[in-house]
Amino acid sequence: MRFIILVKATKDSEAGVMPPESLMDEMAAYHEQLAKAGVLVDGAGLQRSARGWRIQYSKNGQKSFVDGPFPETKELVAGYTVIKVESREEAIEWTRRFPNPSIDGGEAQIEVREYFELEDFGDSAAVERHRKIGTIKP
Repeated sequence: MRFIILVKATKDSEAGVMPPESLMDEMAAYHEQLAKAGVLVDGAGLQRSARGWRIQYSKNGQKSFVDGPFPETKELVAGYTVIKVESREEAIEWTRRFPNPSIDGGEAQIEVREYFELEDFGDSAAVERHRKIGTIKP
């Protein structure tokens, strides 16, 4: 089972304030624990939304390009960690250990979501195409 731990953005992260050395150290220690346990898949911080963009899809099939920054900080992601574990309970235990990601040690939030696996979609030609190209990894 794979899970993504999403670190929600804050006003500081969206302002481009870099995390202090102490937070970088805590995150490194956490990721080292995950790696030692063999459950770390990936993890990184993300640039602020001013450096990003969105593609907006309308009902009539039109696409439009929207340049960042985006106003709703609480809807944004500042970083992520991907883990592969044996159970939801194990994922919960690892996320309970996640360091407070707030730049100033204040309020912060992480959100955890489980990945779909190919088996979740049943058998079909489209699923087989994804299996062959590795779109959805086991």
